Amino acid sequence: MPLSLHAAYIPSALQMLGTAHHLIDKAEGWAAEKKLSEGGMIGARIIEDMLPFTYQVKCVAEHTQGSIEGVRTGVYSPDLNPPPADFAGLRAKIDGAIAFLKGVDEAEMESFIGQPMRFEFKDRGMDFTADQFLLSFSQPNFYFHAATAYDILRMQGVSVGKMDFMGRVRIKT
Repeated sequence: MPLSLHAAYIPSALQMLGTAHHLIDKAEGWAAEKKLSEGGMIGARIIEDMLPFTYQVKCVAEHTQGSIEGVRTGVYSPDLNPPPADFAGLRAKIDGAIAFLKGVDEAEMESFIGQPMRFEFKDRGMDFTADQFLLSFSQPNFYFHAATAYDILRMQGVSVGKMDFMGRVRIKT
């Protein structure tokens, strides 16, 4: 049986949302242990011209839940509102995306295949089919932002390793 769009996208999105949730927990624990400010921790960045931890975590939700919402309407534009300003807000954003994705069923995902889809950002746009958008744009984006959030924590000295990034792998049961 061929791999469904749902199987190619939703489990991986949920895995990275779980990673993002875990990274929030690790960041909060580290900040408490080292007596660092919450704002300083979520505002940490790799380099000045990159966006901070809070933005990276927000984007994991954006490129999972937000992408499915965009596919449903045929247009995706990134949410340019400021990211959550605290760990609780980040956790709520990720929890909302997890709950949302758990509600997306396979039949709906399969109905997206071949549908026209447009990405719009400011004065730029790209046309896709919905499946191409999810697999060639959205999926690489949520991996990028999860990896960047992980990298920010490593740079801050947080004790995270590969398994903290990998999250819950889907082993044979």
